[in-house]
Amino acid sequence: MYLAATQSLTDQSYATYLKAAAILEKQFAKHPDHPGVVHYLIHVYDAPPIAQKGLSAARRYADIAPAAPHALHMPSHIFTRVGAWAESAATNGRAAAVARSDNDGDQELHAMDYMTYAYLQLARDSYAQHVVDEAPRVKGYVRFNAFYALAAMPARYVIERGDWRNAATLQVVKSDYAFADALTYFARALGAARSGDAASAEKDVQQLATLRDRLKGAKDDYWATEVEVSRLGAGAWAAFARGKREEALNLMRSAADVEDRAEKHTTPGRIVPARELLGDMLLELNRPAEGSQGI
Repeated sequence: MYLAATQSLTDQSYATYLKAAAILEKQFAKHPDHPGVVHYLIHVYDAPPIAQKGLSAARRYADIAPAAPHALHMPSHIFTRVGAWAESAATNGRAAAVARSDNDGDQELHAMDYMTYAYLQLARDSYAQHVVDEAPRVKGYVRFNAFYALAAMPARYVIERGDWRNAATLQVVKSDYAFADALTYFARALGAARSGDAASAEKDVQQLATLRDRLKGAKDDYWATEVEVSRLGAGAWAAFARGKREEALNLMRSAADVEDRAEKHTTPGRIVPARELLGDMLLELNRPAEGSQGI
């Protein structure tokens, strides 16, 4: 696992992951029921171009340790990468249930975030809404992934469905994690801008700048960059709402270019990819050909 831990999120050759995988695959062949081997295999294949290689390990893991919520959740790292949404929702449902019985709020919320993401990809909006509604009732969490999940789930629900007015009114529940708080400000800014309220969007864009600077000051470069992508994207749509079309496109392209340079952290996915937002903007401008050329 040491090799996997040294894999840079900006190295998209995944050379270190693949080096670790070569070692682990030999052990997996010898010990197919070893939970540690399977767990680490999933981690090293948790990247889009190589995720298919992790499917056999993912489908094995939940059966090896069915009473461990994290073991039930881990296969969805691969399922999410390859678009196996029904499998992701199912295994995270099991993970959340076991975590709840163990009073493990961190694992429960993390699994629920993956469930929400999967249900939205399946267009099972009512299922996603149920998970979002249940999340605030979870107790006993302390880790960053739980606070991330609590902010991400309602943001995902409104943004994925294009519910801009409700996105603009999301309530920020401040935490000790600036990158988690940024998710709500991003969704609010995007919702306000796409509802035509540029002034409100700009206020939330400024909040994103403040959170980015806090993360930079803490030397947390990865999350500072993620928040900067959100600031650029939300700022682009605020400019669009002001009628500044070319400025908006330039900002949106900058957001997409910055986001392209780094892989996502261990979450099911960004609230909305910057390139998807760029594609939406080109469609709004009736310039779809630019999107079909790779944006």
